[in-house]
Amino acid sequence: MTKPGETDDFALSDHVKAIIEHANNKVIDYCVYDIGDIVPEFVRIYNKDGAFPVEQDAEKCREQGVKAIAKEFACIENNVIRHEPVAVADSIIEIICEDLKFKDMQNNPKYVRMNTRLKTNNEVRKEKAKEKTKAIKQESKANKKARRLDDRPKSKFTTKYNERIRSIRNSDTKREEKRRWVEDKE
Repeated sequence: MTKPGETDDFALSDHVKAIIEHANNKVIDYCVYDIGDIVPEFVRIYNKDGAFPVEQDAEKCREQGVKAIAKEFACIENNVIRHEPVAVADSIIEIICEDLKFKDMQNNPKYVRMNTRLKTNNEVRKEKAKEKTKAIKQESKANKKARRLDDRPKSKFTTKYNERIRSIRNSDTKREEKRRWVEDKE
């Protein structure tokens, strides 16, 4: 997310450019950026404070000589959007392992330890993803009857978050009605 007053309207490449300019030399080889789902209700909370999702213009990063790597890190922690620390660490370890592999150092003890950790964490992550997918499918089946079916084609975002979007709109409408009622009483 952007930070109001500091990184307003910054895209991914703007963040990279700012770091390079402040360091006065090429200090960035890789930029790992998040492509994970961000739940609309939480984006709305940030929007109220003037923060917005960072535009992911990875191609411009590549033009700056930085390898841009897309990963899924997003998670919600205490009603705040965060990057899941283990996923971030695993991404860094993955980059290091690829570099060691490129240098033909697969037998290096550091490589073996890091690669083993990556494999273990990936297996755990896959199992959690299966459980999450199963829960979503069950929820989807239960909600399908309640949803109003529409013949118009829908975007992936709209399909995934339709119920949440409708809920946000309803709460906005109720808030506006309450505000008007209070003004009428005054």
